[in-house]
Amino acid sequence: MDGYSSNDISDVVEADRAHVWHHLSQHKPYENVDPRVIVEGKGMRVWDARGKEHLDAVSGGVWTVNVGYGRTSIANAVRDQLIKMNYFAGAAGSVPGARFAQRLIEKMPGLSRVYYSNSGSEANEKVYKMVRQIAHKHHGGKKWKILYRERDYHGTTIGTLATSGQAQRAAQYGPYPDGFVMVPHCLEYRAQWDVANYGERAAQAIEEVILREGPDTVGCLVLEPVTAGGGVIVPPAGYWEKVQEICAKYDILLHIDEVVCGVGRTGTWFGYQHYGIKPDFVTMAKGVASGYAAISCTVTTEAVFELFKDDPTDTMSYFRDISTFGGCTAGPAAALENMRIIEDEGLLDNTTAMGARLMANLHALMDKHAVIGDVRGKGLFCGAELVADRGTKEALDEKRVQAVVADCMAQGVIIGATNRSVPGLNNTLCLSPALIATPDDIDQITDAIDQALTRVCG
Repeated sequence: MDGYSSNDISDVVEADRAHVWHHLSQHKPYENVDPRVIVEGKGMRVWDARGKEHLDAVSGGVWTVNVGYGRTSIANAVRDQLIKMNYFAGAAGSVPGARFAQRLIEKMPGLSRVYYSNSGSEANEKVYKMVRQIAHKHHGGKKWKILYRERDYHGTTIGTLATSGQAQRAAQYGPYPDGFVMVPHCLEYRAQWDVANYGERAAQAIEEVILREGPDTVGCLVLEPVTAGGGVIVPPAGYWEKVQEICAKYDILLHIDEVVCGVGRTGTWFGYQHYGIKPDFVTMAKGVASGYAAISCTVTTEAVFELFKDDPTDTMSYFRDISTFGGCTAGPAAALENMRIIEDEGLLDNTTAMGARLMANLHALMDKHAVIGDVRGKGLFCGAELVADRGTKEALDEKRVQAVVADCMAQGVIIGATNRSVPGLNNTLCLSPALIATPDDIDQITDAIDQALTRVCG
């Protein structure tokens, strides 16, 4: 680690303890234990205020730093852009905004328009507002309901929490606005139906909700291509084909939330591209600029875009929305360089290869440790569900799951686990190393899990 020591920044740790309100954290322990302060990163590794090195297997904690730490070329691209033109409201365009939109659309056949904002929550909220405005403008106020899936997650605002399929995420923040309706999840490991074609049956459950609510009231279905914080769930075969068919049948707009899976995480540019889906909306954020700048995108079709320009004489007949920081140029400048790195370094292929290695290693651990009940994943986005009993699939106690995470941290490997998501089922280890991961990195991650499972679970 260059340039830092615990003595150099002890004042920083104390300032953090006294004044910073950390995300997702109970702060009582910080009265006696130093808060974690990460001071430097390079490649796959980060160093904390004590100088301890960690291999980061969760890309910044929340699946974001796709191209790894210390990318000078991204920092330089952002610096150069900020000196030339840092910001103007999104009612006007910018050079990096136009260029990144063009490059992005080249990766997304069938889509044509990019709306910039600054977080995944905001990107999803934009879709909800578009759907509601379409309902008013084109359906006489009908088709205003938005369906979302159990276990999926779409953001932290009140609007996006209204579509949270994770009860603990949404708890204590209601009441929520009307018109958001949950459909069943599609995790075959915890099957809700005893059928041969589970994927098709799970999709049919969505149709049952549509028929219950009334097809003329439903305007949109929002789904993650691979469920992230709800347990790293890859939909079963047959699921997506049936979902697409159902949306077409009832004239329902399909919104794919790629905030986690987008920009290479699953081995394709976007997770939905594994499944032949033709979405009406795609949202993305985390990996778009790998955390080097704040940016999110709401991408849609020309058909949807045209719905907002059909009557130029009507002063209410356009998308009357703004995102202040959607006008920042740092985001698209960083995103352009991020995309170049992924292409030039062959990181999609590396993600596929290293993802296969990670899954193979996890399956080997499953053979060794009965506490692993299921292994799931796509590319470098993988999970291992821990159980107290394989036969009954009883979830491992959450404290023991967190003890596995803590043991890995003590070994210098940062992994994740489902956290405050599904009551009684916060039992899945989550792995999302940067797309630059090497075989040695992958093996170090799974070796740490092996040792942790041995110590914590026997």
